[in-house]
Amino acid sequence: MTPRPAVMLAIFLFGVSSLLVGQEAAIKDDTGDWFTPGPSPPRRIVSLAPNITEILFALGLGDRVVGVTRFCDYPGAALAKEKVGGLVDPSIEKIKSLEPDLVIGFRGNPLRILDRLKSLEIPVFILDIGKDMESLYPLIEKIGRVTLAENKAGELVRALRAKQAAIRESLKNVPRKPRVFLILHGMGLWTCGRDSYLNDLLVQAQALNITGQAPKKWLHYNREQVIKEDPEAILILAKSSSEFSRAREWLISESRLDKTSAVRGNRIYWLDENVASRFGPRLIDALAQAACALHPGRLGME
Repeated sequence: MTPRPAVMLAIFLFGVSSLLVGQEAAIKDDTGDWFTPGPSPPRRIVSLAPNITEILFALGLGDRVVGVTRFCDYPGAALAKEKVGGLVDPSIEKIKSLEPDLVIGFRGNPLRILDRLKSLEIPVFILDIGKDMESLYPLIEKIGRVTLAENKAGELVRALRAKQAAIRESLKNVPRKPRVFLILHGMGLWTCGRDSYLNDLLVQAQALNITGQAPKKWLHYNREQVIKEDPEAILILAKSSSEFSRAREWLISESRLDKTSAVRGNRIYWLDENVASRFGPRLIDALAQAACALHPGRLGME
């Protein structure tokens, strides 16, 4: 018996609505692959980057994290999690043994390893680093979606946005923007260019990055270039105050760099590398730290 037109229309509409629901549920990761979250939240998550680990804990999912990299040291509870290797050498066998129902990869993880995990039918979602601080918020929201923690992700994003807005308000109408040189400690005079989120952090801190016009994420500056640009302040990314002190002493003792306004005026400041180099929630703390150093008294946090 041939179905009636009304029945055929209903079947067609049901199929279309089901397809749309499926498309709505799926989310594209930063490699362009579609990922469909399961019907229930993942219970065994492996994080392959420190910033991903921080975000998962900030979303209240720390008890579901079963594996992290050896670089995942924040929050402190992450240190107790099983280690699966590093960013570039995660162990497929170790990850497999943890029986994860979600692996969240990040820029720097070898794609061949992530593809191998996918071939083992392990759900893998891959994220990339953003070029500006605004990119932090959709990254958090994506993690919220794949873990079915959208409400928590929304709360976290709103809290971070409010904190960033308060910093922006405190820096409103600063009399002038200092010319700043940012140094990645331990890598010579490596610094950040226009395409790095750290450049945007300096912009948000109401500073002029002397290397901010370079169309790169990272670049090396030589001493002559630094002297020519003559920064009024220098920010050094260092993992500890002792590492910062050593880098600062080197700058002060370097005969060619002591000609810069920053060194002559002793305007050399520490930016916590573990906070600023991880594209996670504490990035707003790094912004506050930079703002306090460059504009004393503005944030009331000195």
